[in-house]
Order: sequence, then C-alpha cells, then structure tokens
Amino acid sequence: MSVPKPQNIGWISNLRFVSLIAVVMLHASAVLLSLYGKVPLGDWFTADVFNALVRFAVPVFVMITGALNLGKDYELGDFLKKRLSRIVTPFLFWSLIFIGYSWYNEEISFDNDTWANIKLVLHQLKFGSSYHLWYVYMLIGLYLFMPVINKFIKAATEREIQYFLALWLVIMLLEQPYLSRFKPAVEFRYFEGYLGYLVLGYYLANKEFQQKHLKPLMLLAFVVLVAVISVGTYLVTLHNYTTTVFYEPLGPFIVCLSASIFIFFKQSSIALPGFLVTIRDFTGKYAYGVYLCHALFLYLLDLWGNISYKLYAPVISIPLTAVLCVMLSVFTIWLLNKVPFVGKYIAG
Repeated sequence: MSVPKPQNIGWISNLRFVSLIAVVMLHASAVLLSLYGKVPLGDWFTADVFNALVRFAVPVFVMITGALNLGKDYELGDFLKKRLSRIVTPFLFWSLIFIGYSWYNEEISFDNDTWANIKLVLHQLKFGSSYHLWYVYMLIGLYLFMPVINKFIKAATEREIQYFLALWLVIMLLEQPYLSRFKPAVEFRYFEGYLGYLVLGYYLANKEFQQKHLKPLMLLAFVVLVAVISVGTYLVTLHNYTTTVFYEPLGPFIVCLSASIFIFFKQSSIALPGFLVTIRDFTGKYAYGVYLCHALFLYLLDLWGNISYKLYAPVISIPLTAVLCVMLSVFTIWLLNKVPFVGKYIAG
C-alpha cells in the first residue's frame, strides 16, 4: 500500500466538495421526509430518493479524514493541539449561536436565575445545541483516538488492516434488526462505531486496485444501492415499521454506498474547468465552518424567504435550497475569517 502524494489527491478535493453539498441537501430534504402521509406521495418519495442519494456524506467526510491523517508521523501533543483547537473553538462559537437562535425561536427561555441560565447553556453544550452538531462530538472522539489507531495503521500489514475492517463489518451486521439475536455476549466495542470509517478511508485511499472496469462498476453499485435504500425505506414506512435500517450510517447499505462513491472518485481523473477548481478549493477551505453554520441558514431561508422544499416541486426546490444555503454559508465563514484577531479561530 502506497501513501497518496499531495499532487494525486485532487479527487479527494472533488469528493469533499460533493459531500459538503450532499450533507446540506440531506438536511434540506429531512423535513419533507418526516411528513409521510401528510404530503403527496410523489413529493415524499422525492425526498426519500434525495436522502438515499446523499446519505454517504458524513461517512465519506470521516473516510477523507482517515485518508489524510492516518499513516503519518506526528508528535502527540502537537497533533492534539492543532487538530482539536481547529475543531473545538469554532464548534463552541457556533453552538452558542444556535443556543441564541433557540432562544430567539422560543424553543428555550432564560430567566433571572443566573445559575439556572448557566446550567441551561451547559446542558445545551453537553448534548448539542443543534441537530447536526452530533457530527462534531463524534469527530472529537475520533481525533482523541487517532494517535492510537495511527500507531496500529503504521505498523500493520494490509492483511491486519483487512482483519480489523472485516471484524468491524461483521459486528455491524450483528447490530442490525433481526440479526442482533445472534450477537454473542462478547465485548465488541473495540471494533464498533465510526472508527471503522476512519480506517476504511485510509485503506481505500492507499489500496492499488487492479480490477478492470472498476469505475463503472462502482457507479453501477452506487445507483443500485440508492434504489435499494429508497425503495426499502418506502416499503418499511408503508408498513409502519419503525426501523431506519436502510438509512443508518453504521449499517451495511450506507457503508457500501459510501465505499462505492469513494472508490469511484478515486478512480476518476476528471479535469475540471479552472473556475470550478477555484470554486471547489475556495469552498473546501471553509468546509468545516460551512458544516457548522449551514443549519442556521436552512432555518433562515425558510423563515425569511420561504425558501425550502415547498418553494417549487421538491425535485427542484431541495437542490436549489441546498445550493443557496452553501453559498450563504461560504460567504459568512469567509467574512468571519476577515474579523481581526479572532476570525480564524471562531469561523471554522
């Protein structure tokens, strides 16, 4: 396995850009997806297909993190200081912004009891002040463990990495509905969670594939998986099942979906026009900040401009809302970075 050189990872920049738009599109369609039986079936199914199409976004973000950070030499203290400070400070800033928005939206309220107000804020920070911030809590945990797993990655053979990934996948299957009854009382926590995506991203990024026609096969697999996930979700919803098995990031369908698009981009040598490269790189520079703030702009676009899935037909409105949200988020983060002294620390 060979470590990718910086000049050979343009595909990662492309994939990061697509994943950023995908995660915003996922959240732009989420409300409509929750309205089964209350909206026309065609509109609901549009949201279902869009959700299936973009569910790879967060897993691929984690895979990119693994591809770019594992297998490297770094000093423990320096790594934690640089990585965690870049994550935690903007996260705290935007968490407070979302707490303020919740107060403005009358979802929470403050009173004259200072200590009660402080506890309310701390409670929000402990569990997340917005639905999308769970990703940051997960990411912080991964970064704390990354120096440990990095030692394994650097010393491991390809077969040993495959062993880890195989156990991760098998244990994941044993967590699924109808299969969990077969899970023995063995302690499997060491092989569970998003850590597997971190290792999978490193493995796939560095693996030299020899298979012919791999790129079209991965595209075909992606299309088939989108169909299976969307139709499967429709069927379980139709029969009033409460499972979200087809949508679960830590489930076999999304793992395969994420791996297929990851490999597809790796095998693609797309020569983008110069202006698209500029847009991609400019957006990618502020990707973390865009993730942190995009939920606020989805709220505001709907509240102030009535721009959401309801604007036109959802097949048009959902991607339009996502693109407008990304544009506003990028501009905001760029502007915040211009604030003297503190901008680069709080914007993301």
